[in-house]
Amino acid sequence: MRVVVSGATGLIGAGLIQRLRSRGDEVLVLSRDPERAQSVLDIDAAAWNPLAGPAPAHALSGADAVVHLAGANVAQRWSAAVKRAIRESRERGTANLVAGLAAADPRPRVLASASAIGYYGPHGEEPIDESATAGEDFLAQVCVAWEREALAAGPLGTRVATLRTGVVLSRAGGALAKMLPPFRAGVGGPVAGGHQYVPWVHVDDVVGLYLAAIDDERFAGAFNVTAPAPVTNRTFSRALGRALHRPAVMPVPAFALRLLFGEMAQIVTSGANALPAGALALGYRFEHPELEAALAAALD
Repeated sequence: MRVVVSGATGLIGAGLIQRLRSRGDEVLVLSRDPERAQSVLDIDAAAWNPLAGPAPAHALSGADAVVHLAGANVAQRWSAAVKRAIRESRERGTANLVAGLAAADPRPRVLASASAIGYYGPHGEEPIDESATAGEDFLAQVCVAWEREALAAGPLGTRVATLRTGVVLSRAGGALAKMLPPFRAGVGGPVAGGHQYVPWVHVDDVVGLYLAAIDDERFAGAFNVTAPAPVTNRTFSRALGRALHRPAVMPVPAFALRLLFGEMAQIVTSGANALPAGALALGYRFEHPELEAALAAALD
């Protein structure tokens, strides 16, 4: 299989490329800095700035699958300029990718495009699956626009799967890597009361679900990329403390996070009890379905 990947130097992209190559697939990455991508990943790369114009049709032509992971970093203090960059990188960037697909000949048969559990907005304890409606907050509306642009590839004859990813567990990056220093110092603990749900997922299963999305014709539409056993922030904090053999009782008040991160603090002060109903219905078997074992694997 020939697979084209954007956003390949990030946490998910690097793991996905490793798995693709290990099974014998040919991989090409799209990057603003192809020389750097080639150096970091030791892989062929083509130049593409997602905001500047359509993805290069010559790079997409003849590919079996495209995985679209590119997008500006969400985990930073949100100014008006940062929010604009977050939205444009996903909305216009994905539209430009689909424009490249339209010009490709032959076109890829499948597009697996990143999205996020933020699609649903803040939720309480009620379990939600892919049938739940979109939220009204900033991140939710970014996800709505993101997915809308990806689904525009459908009329071109390309199967589209949008993968709404939760809190990724990996010591190499993402949310867990940011949590490790305070927890290792013994000053970690539940955030904003700890009652909000954490839709966690091990990075191995994120990669596994992207592979399933490009391999299995039944994967079409939206899929929650979360483990089947979400937990509250309090439970997550205690489990991480046990995994690190450190206390995890130091509460982090919501107002402190808002002072530090502004509006972006809602990512950790709110949550969603999101379940991977779509993937489970199609028979996907999670490599790390339980939190304690998933944390041990992520920290190994």
